[in-house]
Amino acid sequence: MSGSRRVTLMNESASVTPLELFFDLVFVYAFTQVTALMATDVSVEVVAHGLVVLALVWWPWVGYCWLGNFVRADEGLMRYVFLVVMAAMFVLALAVPESFDDEPGGLDGPLVFVACYVVVRLAHLLLFAVAGRGDPALVRQLVIWTPTVLGGSAVLLVGALVGGPWQLPIWGLALVVDLGGTRAIGASGWRVQSPGHFSERHGLVVIIALGESIVAIGVGIGAVSISVPVMVAAALGILLVGTLWWVYFDVTALVAEHRLADTTDREQRSALARDAYSLLHLPLIAGIVTMALGLKKVFEYIGGEENHSWSDHQSGLAAYVLPWGVALFLLAHVAFRRRMGEPVPVPGLAAAGVLVVGGPLVTLLPALVALAAVAAVMVVLVGYETATQQERREEVRGSARERTPA
Repeated sequence: MSGSRRVTLMNESASVTPLELFFDLVFVYAFTQVTALMATDVSVEVVAHGLVVLALVWWPWVGYCWLGNFVRADEGLMRYVFLVVMAAMFVLALAVPESFDDEPGGLDGPLVFVACYVVVRLAHLLLFAVAGRGDPALVRQLVIWTPTVLGGSAVLLVGALVGGPWQLPIWGLALVVDLGGTRAIGASGWRVQSPGHFSERHGLVVIIALGESIVAIGVGIGAVSISVPVMVAAALGILLVGTLWWVYFDVTALVAEHRLADTTDREQRSALARDAYSLLHLPLIAGIVTMALGLKKVFEYIGGEENHSWSDHQSGLAAYVLPWGVALFLLAHVAFRRRMGEPVPVPGLAAAGVLVVGGPLVTLLPALVALAAVAAVMVVLVGYETATQQERREEVRGSARERTPA
C-alpha cells in the first residue's frame, strides 16, 4: 500500500484485474471505428489516416498497461480515475470517423479527438506521479518523459487546427515525438513489476483485435440471406483469424512471457518490455486491423453489396489490404520473436513474402477464391511449423504448465 491507501502496488505474481478488462472494452470499439474509418474509401491516404489514428489509440493504452502493471487498477484512486478515462476514451473513439474530415454541424471532430487524447494522457501522467512517490528512479524517468507527452500532444493540436493535407504529416510528427522520444530516453526508471501481467495484458489486446476481425466478417455479410458462398466464406474467415491466433499464442506468447520473467535486471527487463511489447505490438495490431478491413471488403462482395457477387474480382487497394494486413502481422511477429532472442523464423518470413508479392495477384481471382488463397497460405505456415517444431512446442507448453500455479 502506498500514498495513504491511494494506490496499491502490484506484486510479481499479479494477473490482469477485471477493471483492466473492462477498460479494454473501449478499445474494442476504437479498433472497430478505425476499421470503419478506413472502409469509407480504401485509398492510400485514408488507410494512412486509419493507421495514424490506430497508433494514437494504441499509445495511451500502452501507458495504462504500464501503470496497471505497477499499481492495481481496481484499488483506491486508480479505480475512479480509470473510469473517468474510459469515458474520455469512448468519446475519442466516437470522434475517430471525423478525426480527419469533420462533418457539418456539431463540434469540430479533430479538436474533440485531440481534447480527449490530452485528457487521457494527462490523467496517466498524474496517476503515475502519485504511484511513483517514494521511487526516485521512476520519478526521474517521469520527469524526463513528460516533455514527449506534452510535445506530442501540442503537435497533435497544431495538426487539428491546421487541418487539410497538412494534418496527416503533422500528426505523424506527433507520433515520432511521442513514441520516438519514449524510445530515446531509455528504460532505466521504468518498472515491470509482474512479467506475467504484462504479457497477459498484451495477449488480451491481441485477442481484442482478432475479435474485431470476426466482427468485420459479420458486418461485411450484413443482413443477406444465408447461402453456400456465405457459409464457405464465413468458415474461411474464421479459419484465417484462427491461424493468426495460433501463430501468436501457441508458442510465441509463452516463450516471450518466460523470457521477460527470466530477465532479472530491472533496466533490461523494462527495455525488453518496451521494445517487444509496447512498440512491436503496434504493427502486429495494425496488421490485424488492416486484415479486418480486407475481410470487411471481401464480405461486402460475397454478401452481394452494390450488386457484387462472390465470383466478382476485387480491384485496387481494397483487394490488397487482406493479404498485406496478414503479411504485416507476420513481419511484426518475426520482429517480436527476434527481440525476444528467438532465431529468425524463416517460414514466417517466407509466408509474408508470398502474401506481399501475391497482393496484386488477388485481383485476378474471384473474391471468395482470393480469401481461400490467403487462408491457405496461413494454414500451410501453421501446419509446417507445428509439424517441424513439435518437440520444442511440447517443451515450451509443458514448461508453461509447470509455471502455472495449481
